Amino acid sequence: MTNSQGPILPGSTVMVDDFSSIYNGYEGFVQRISGDMAAVLFEGGNWDKLVTIPIKHLICI
Repeated sequence: MTNSQGPILPGSTVMVDDFSSIYNGYEGFVQRISGDMAAVLFEGGNWDKLVTIPIKHLICI
C-alpha cells in the first residue's frame, strides 16, 4: 500500500499514473481505501467525480 513517495492514506493528494485510464495525470484526494483500491475524488470547476482506482496506479504528491 505504499509507493516510493510515501504511504497513500485517506486525505492524501494523489495523481493517477495509468496510461490506459482516461484519468491519467489527474490529481485528486483519497476519500477511502478498501483492500488494494482507493476512492479518489476529482474536482474540476462545476463537477466532482468519485472514482475507484487501484492503489498501484496512484502517486502521492
